[in-house]
Amino acid sequence: MTIVGDIYTVAERAKVQGYVASVWAISSVVGPALGGIFAQLDAWRWIFWINVPLCLIAGWMLLRTYTEQKQTQRHSIDYGGAVLLTIGLTALILGMLEGGNAWAWLSVQSALCFGIGVVALVAFGFVERRVAEPIVDLRLVTRRLILTTTLVSLGIGALMLGVTSFAPAYLEGSIGIAPLLSGLAVAALTLGWPLAAANAGRLYLRIGFRRTTLIGMSITTVAAIALAAVASWPNPFVVAGIAFLLGFGLGWSAAPTLIAAQASVGWGERGAVTGMNAFARSAGSAVGVAVFGAISNAVIAQGAGPDDPTTIVHASVWVFVAVAVTAVLTLLAASFMPKDRVEEHSGESGS
Repeated sequence: MTIVGDIYTVAERAKVQGYVASVWAISSVVGPALGGIFAQLDAWRWIFWINVPLCLIAGWMLLRTYTEQKQTQRHSIDYGGAVLLTIGLTALILGMLEGGNAWAWLSVQSALCFGIGVVALVAFGFVERRVAEPIVDLRLVTRRLILTTTLVSLGIGALMLGVTSFAPAYLEGSIGIAPLLSGLAVAALTLGWPLAAANAGRLYLRIGFRRTTLIGMSITTVAAIALAAVASWPNPFVVAGIAFLLGFGLGWSAAPTLIAAQASVGWGERGAVTGMNAFARSAGSAVGVAVFGAISNAVIAQGAGPDDPTTIVHASVWVFVAVAVTAVLTLLAASFMPKDRVEEHSGESGS
């Protein structure tokens, strides 16, 4: 994504960045669908092997077609920040997933997980303010546009993985459809996302990044609320339709927020801004799935267990309610993006 920001202008990125965002969306949904196929065929090892040829092809194409000017300046790697961030997020996610399941919420294990997580993240904040080249430059979030687009990316990550992770299990556990079919129902999201992302550029070049993102997140919020509203009556066709609408909204939100952040900084900060955006999406995915999983586990533990269809439906309803709340909060974050005029950046050169 940083390379795209370096070699294309804002106007050119309108189409190119949409393709890049679509790749992430498609892989996030096609992956679970392929996982369902491998599970049905008892070929689960291909879950790991399938990445090898894809990575080799991508590496070969990058080496063959991309050239850049190398800098001779020596750089320092923020090992301390990387370690603290990993420990902090891992401890918090472990605490959310296992709390109320492997151990009680009010227990020594929960206290250790959340305590270590909070301490590590606080220490991470102090370290990042002092190192020369931080893994996450926290000074950037003092800028309103960077802060709001980062929060939107955080929400997009949670929404995307929240639906693609729990909707298939919801359909399989409630009405007993095969993993392949449940994966295909959610795969409708891959139709909506690239369709919207590829055309989002034409919209934000006319009305700006903020309005485009607000339209996208409004569509996403309507879809998330609809999913929560109909979850009591499992139907793969309804889920597929809502997944398409959700993907369409996310496609109109992901690319504009990233390009808005990239266009607001110079070449020297573009990599840091892009990295923060990608990190926020990944962190949102991990933390969001952990929170939704904790909600699901708590409801199932109070019900008749994971093999009871009624309990699965009840748990899924509450998960999708949490997804809807996340969508509303993400829409709220998008509403605080500063007003913009794309013309200010239309003449920006790629490098």
